[in-house]
Amino acid sequence: MEDDTQPSLRQNLDASPNSIGELRETSLHASLKQMLSRPGDVLEGAVGRYIIDIVRGEQLIEIQTGSFTHIRRKLDRLLGQYAVTLVYPIAQEKWIVRLDENHSAVSRRKSPRKGRVEDLFYELVRMPKTAVHPGLIVKVLLIQEEVHMVRGDRGGWRRRGWEIQDRLLLQVLDERVFSSADDYMKLLGPAEPEVPFTNAELAEKLNIRPNLAGKMTYTLRKMGLLDVVGKNGRANLLKVVSGS
Repeated sequence: MEDDTQPSLRQNLDASPNSIGELRETSLHASLKQMLSRPGDVLEGAVGRYIIDIVRGEQLIEIQTGSFTHIRRKLDRLLGQYAVTLVYPIAQEKWIVRLDENHSAVSRRKSPRKGRVEDLFYELVRMPKTAVHPGLIVKVLLIQEEVHMVRGDRGGWRRRGWEIQDRLLLQVLDERVFSSADDYMKLLGPAEPEVPFTNAELAEKLNIRPNLAGKMTYTLRKMGLLDVVGKNGRANLLKVVSGS
């Protein structure tokens, strides 16, 4: 018997056209939304107080191309009632295009930095407990993208006065799906649950920056998957929690 006290998605969904999300999204976000949508989906559907990128039956699909800080509270509220898939693109390859005042390209170069799936932890560190909610699936898309930049006041000293105008999807290269704690633990590589390790050792093993290794282990600790079991000098010794 259906529980009438629990509102269904169909009851909450406003399928009328809505442009709230479209006004703020980048070309990358719009392209991913179109690519992921299927016949029968509702795009930019209103569920309660929120606008959802894709509503597919009882499944909500949200695409986040920026900081998870901006979506954490939204996810926490939605996951109380619905299953949610969070799609996050990471640029494995990126081209930087600078535009003049007429929006004509004046230069195009390939960024030397190559994104990888572990970069997800730069954002997961903001919501470790939400990430392991049983109703949440996180889908990472490794992509090729093009970033368009123009002169502006918000460019900052690091970009020497250039600011991002738009991000464009060129190609999806691969995807990884995280639906359980075990999926996150697999990123640590071959399991050695009895052997403690430091962040520095993990960084060397995975060939990642020590800063990223620290975010990975902090997040996994908050998920209850790693524990501190001692010290090696000033560095924490970490160990996989039994049963993880």
